Amino acid sequence: MRSAALIVILIALWAVGLMSFAARVGDSTPAPEPPAADGVVALTGASTARLTAAVRLLETGKARRALISGVNQKASRADIRGVTKATRRYYDCCVDLGFSATDTVGNARETAAWTRAHHYRSLIVVTSDFHIPRAMLELRAAMPGMRLTPYPVKSEELDAAHWWRTRDGARRMVVEYSKYLAILTREAVLSLGPKEHDTSAAPPSAAPAGGQG
Repeated sequence: MRSAALIVILIALWAVGLMSFAARVGDSTPAPEPPAADGVVALTGASTARLTAAVRLLETGKARRALISGVNQKASRADIRGVTKATRRYYDCCVDLGFSATDTVGNARETAAWTRAHHYRSLIVVTSDFHIPRAMLELRAAMPGMRLTPYPVKSEELDAAHWWRTRDGARRMVVEYSKYLAILTREAVLSLGPKEHDTSAAPPSAAPAGGQG
């Protein structure tokens, strides 16, 4: 009986946490204008809104340089410029493409290498609303001491305000929340001992990526 009661309590706590997480996601957009930072990073995904938002922040003086992390290996700089609708003046001088990341952990490593290469101390993080909590955990773990400002954009893939109304919306929110909890657990365990981070990732190149297209 005690085991059954414990399971019921754990399920109830998980459900309450899910509701809180979803409410946090739903309330996160529209994001307020962030303070100026050294750089801005956009984590790629199904929505191009992340990329256009990051470029807008760059062009309005919120950052000195931008990184687009997790670019498809087959995409060229011209392809990405078309997607971001960036002006050539800013795009040619101040936008770097990262091709090595394939997931959020990879985004964090790629971004950490980029910030080290430029000696940055502050960063605006642009990604979808439902992805921002997990992304911030990974980036903070990879870059302790970095001033990180989240800049979530409303997702086209998930209606965060009404996620429970569709099977796909519910599945996406539950999966994202579960991933978020997994990272919280990982970081809690790591905090009990020495924490080491992989610093082997090479910084993304600002050179034209003709070979990638």
